[in-house]
Amino acid sequence: MTDGHDGEGAFPTFPAGAAVEDLAPNEEYAHWMSCAINGMKTYVPDIFVKDGRLTRDYNPTELVVAGGEPVEIEEIVYAWLYAKTADGTRGWIPAEKVVSFGGAG
Repeated sequence: MTDGHDGEGAFPTFPAGAAVEDLAPNEEYAHWMSCAINGMKTYVPDIFVKDGRLTRDYNPTELVVAGGEPVEIEEIVYAWLYAKTADGTRGWIPAEKVVSFGGAG
């Protein structure tokens, strides 16, 4: 269940090997970098970049969820979770927005 989160817009999935430019540390989230990928300003975990290129396919879209909406966590990267909603929508959400984890009964 989440505390709700508004994203910053939808992004395409950038392929492994795409150039990552203008890297700068994100002051709010350790190990996340502000950057530009294919001319689009976004953020990327530092472990997804080596020698100025993505090391894996990456979609920076943030998950938009309402307060109380359940999400399934697929990946944890530093203080962010890659999750999906019941309808299959996927995206990133700050870990502090997740207020509880629940398992199937």
